[in-house]
Amino acid sequence: MLKFIHSYFAYIVIALLIISTLRFLFRYALSKEYTPTDFRLALITFIVSHTQLLIGLFLYFISDKFSLWFELSFNEIITSSINRLYLIEHPVVNIIAIVFITRGYSLHKKKRVSKPKFKAIGFNYLLGLVLLLSRIPWNNWLNFA
Repeated sequence: MLKFIHSYFAYIVIALLIISTLRFLFRYALSKEYTPTDFRLALITFIVSHTQLLIGLFLYFISDKFSLWFELSFNEIITSSINRLYLIEHPVVNIIAIVFITRGYSLHKKKRVSKPKFKAIGFNYLLGLVLLLSRIPWNNWLNFA
């Protein structure tokens, strides 16, 4: 059930990140004013992405794959692309992606003018989005959904 939630909730996270990133970067390029709608979108994207991270971390530690840390050597994990993806790359890169999302949200709140707000949040959300998309196990994710 948790894997099901994590897989389908990822669609929401990615959709919100795409919408947010595009909105913030376009509003940055067009020198638009920052509005309460921008704040709500940034906050919702921030919360949803962090919720996905918490679900993912919980799932990581209770999954069958986690026991491979105790059954295989580090060299065996690194040399197996599927084990490396699930045990190292996916969790580490996604945590880094959430760090960028958090950074963007935090930096944008400190800015007083619209253009720097959009720049801070737009580019950091973009980096987070690219990182998330780079480490999704696409074969399993698309087959699962």
